[in-house]
Formats: sequence, C-alpha cells, structure tokens
Amino acid sequence: MKRRSPVPRSLLGVNLAHVELVRAGRRIFRDLHWNIAPGERWVLLGDNGAGKTQLLKMLAGDVWPQPGRQAQRVYTWGGEQYTEPQGVREEIAYLGAERQDRYQHYQWNHRVLTVVGTGLQRTDIPLAPLRAEERRALQGLLRRCGIAMLAQRQFLSLSYGERRLVLLARAMAWRPRLLLLDEPLNGLDAENRQRFLQSLRALQDRRLPWVYATHRLDEIPAGATHLAVLSGGRLRTQVWSAARRAVTGVPRPLPVSRSHSTAANYRFTPLLRLVNAWVWREGSAVLRGVSLRLGRGERLVVHGANGSGKSTLLGALYGEFAVAAGSEVWRRGVAAGTPLHDFQRRVGRVSADLQSGLPRELTALETVVTGLRQCFGIDAAITPGERLRARRALRRVGALGLAARQSGLLSYGQMRRVLFARAIVGNPGILLLDEPYSGLDARTRGALQSLVNGPGLRQAAIVMATHHRDEWPAVVTQELELAAGEVRYCGSVRGAQAQRRQTQRR
Repeated sequence: MKRRSPVPRSLLGVNLAHVELVRAGRRIFRDLHWNIAPGERWVLLGDNGAGKTQLLKMLAGDVWPQPGRQAQRVYTWGGEQYTEPQGVREEIAYLGAERQDRYQHYQWNHRVLTVVGTGLQRTDIPLAPLRAEERRALQGLLRRCGIAMLAQRQFLSLSYGERRLVLLARAMAWRPRLLLLDEPLNGLDAENRQRFLQSLRALQDRRLPWVYATHRLDEIPAGATHLAVLSGGRLRTQVWSAARRAVTGVPRPLPVSRSHSTAANYRFTPLLRLVNAWVWREGSAVLRGVSLRLGRGERLVVHGANGSGKSTLLGALYGEFAVAAGSEVWRRGVAAGTPLHDFQRRVGRVSADLQSGLPRELTALETVVTGLRQCFGIDAAITPGERLRARRALRRVGALGLAARQSGLLSYGQMRRVLFARAIVGNPGILLLDEPYSGLDARTRGALQSLVNGPGLRQAAIVMATHHRDEWPAVVTQELELAAGEVRYCGSVRGAQAQRRQTQRR
C-alpha cells in the first residue's frame, strides 16, 4: 500500500509507532515510537539485551513487530510511503556482528573483490561475474577504504577486523539510502577505527542517514544529529546538541577488582612454549618465527594491527592450527602419543569465531556444558554434576537467568557472557581470550574484567589479544606485539615501558 508524500525522492526515512515485539514469550519492545526523518543520523545506546540489534533488524525489515491495530512501520522514499518494507529493503544496508558471522556459518569464502561486488548486486552471494568497469570501480573503493591489498584474499582467511572493513566497503558499494551499523568498530585496531569513521564522514556529504549502535562512548562518530537510548523496551530520543546530558546517564563500568602480582610468590611453572613457530593458512605465512613461553599465573597481552596474526597465534597455542616443520611447540602434559584433546580440556577460550560457530539451538546451559566436554554439541544427556557446574559458571558471570534461554535468541553481549561461562566452567589452567569484551556494554565489561582479575583465576595463565589498552588485565607479566606475523616486541611489561621511554627520549 502506498501513500503520496512530498519528501525529496533521494532520501529515506522511517517512522515506527506503537510497536510491540515478543520473542520466545519475552517482550522486547512495548509501545515503542521512533521517527527517523530523511537525512538524520542517529546514535543508538542501550545495555546488552535491551534489544538494539532487534530494533535495527526491524528497521531493515528482517524482524516483524507484533500485529496490532495501532502498530505502524512506515518507510518514506522516492516521494512515496510504504507501510511494508518490501518496497525499500534493497535501499537499506546493514553491517553488524550477526551479518558478519553468516559468512563463517555458511562458509562463504569468496575473494574480497567478489564479496564487495555483492554490494553492487545487492545480494548475499555473487549472482554474476563482475564486469571490467565494475572491477575498476571496486578497486578504487577498496583503495579509499585502505584495504586494496586484500582484494584477492579469500574472505575467511582474513582477521576479524579485516573482514569488518571489507563489509564496510560492501555497504558503501551498495549505495544505500539508509545505513544501519551495529557495533561496527568491534575488532578494529586504532588506525582502522579512525579509517572507518573517516569513511562514515565522507558518506555524510551525500546526506546519507544512518543509525549507529555502540557501547563505547569514545567511538561515537562526528556528524550525529540525534540520540536514542533503548531501555526497558522503550526508546528515549533527543537531538544531539542536548544529548551529552543524556549520555552521562548511561551506566558506567563497575569498579574493576585489582589483583596483586603473584610473580614473585611462586616458582615459574611452564605450561606452554613456542620456538620459531611458523603457521601457514591458505598458502600464506600468517606467523613467522614466533617464540614465547607461558607459565602458571602469568598474564600475556598480545596486540598489533588487524591481520598481524593475533588470532592465529592463540589458535596455534590451543592446537587449532599446526605449526610448520622445524617449529617447536611444547604443551605441559602432552607427551608423544597423548591426545591433544586431553590438553584442550584444560583450556578455556573466548573468541568471535567460537561464538559464531556454536549451535544456536542449544540453551545457554547446554552451551556451557559443551565447554566441559570440549565439543560443539550435546550428544548425551547432561549429568547432574555437569548441570551443577554449568549453573555455577553462569552465576559467576551474572548470566544464571539466561540458563534456559535458547542461544540464538540471546543478544550478542548476552551470548558473550555465556561464552565466558563456557570458558571457565572446567576450571582451566589456561585462558585464551581473543577480543573478549567486544560487543559488551560498560557495566558487563567491568564485571567480566573483575572476574578475569579476581582470585578465582589467579593461578590460571591468561593470554589476551585486544586492541584496547583499557581492556588489559590489572596485572600483566608479558607483552607481545605482532606486525605482519612477526614479533616486533616480546618481553616483560616493565621492559616494554622502559623501551618506550627510551624511544620517546630519542
């Protein structure tokens, strides 16, 4: 059904009125109102589980509100109004973790240029070979996004952050009339975060309207015109010029428990050692001669630019990726003939790839039990002992109330809490944390940092890869910086700080 409107033809707006949404018996929205006028640029805030992703999906036409006499979802574009999304869905581009995870789930492993080209075709998968003029235009777009060197790489061979930049280029190739961005800077290093925000500013020259959902107040882009805060199923909105007063009311992180270094209180007990480790993936050397050692109770932080090899390093430590001949990898308790699975049962992991790979039909409690069994599914009845341990782990991360809920119905941040519970349920001797706080609101991030820093994990060795300095553990014993798969620096944090001071004096 269409109704005439004088709105300029090139702009798109959306009006939601009296919207209700119920999923699995849980009410997400109640009498929600939101008017996004053509050309407006919105920042969307809210805690994990508030429904931000569901709201963006509703704008995109992927989620339908509850039917009701008063409920309205009206799109204005091309001088006309649409009361259903079918006429405008192809004019809306959506970029977020769930959309990115589909490439991993369905193993869509096309070359980067082809993936970006699907933006031109406005499809998920390529429908036809790209024409010569299309390839030239896309190469120019990749240069503007700073990722021209990735054009011929397979998408799934990229780091998580590199994939995010590729999907931004795809969204730009789409040439949408409305851009929906769900935590778009997750997984990006500082340089690429700035590059992403600069690309977003360039789109403002075309008055492109966007909605930008985030948990980090320091990542709010320039050019916002309005703020929306989602809480308790309702939306509070105001113009951005007055928004800073509202932003101060957004929950801040809980105080982070500060543990004390125990490095001097126990004798070094080695758990892991890499010597001259090379790792190849899809014909390319991702790690080049990396050496390190890790002992009980140590805290090793790994950082470096997107694509430097951080996730591959953690995967090699776990045993997911084999090291090349001539490299040495030693794991405590793993002798010749010992199944690697015995070692992996003593290791907890948190990563975006692991989160996207777990079955969405499992309940949160069942997902945690898979951590005890080091598997991806439930192939036998859960024992009373497993159930008790899983509930204790969920309680430790503040997610016991999610135990019976299906994983596929949890928000990204809620599922990250469950993933933490899965990682700690077996009282691991080693924790491998790859960008562990991505997608978390400030309060949840602070609570999980307190868990990592607390006495319950003091004897565990922790390896954390992160782009954010404020996410480092309270005590760090080693720092490792990677660049293009090679070690740029590896040593004690005290030594790294001294080295930086010397560099600054020069």
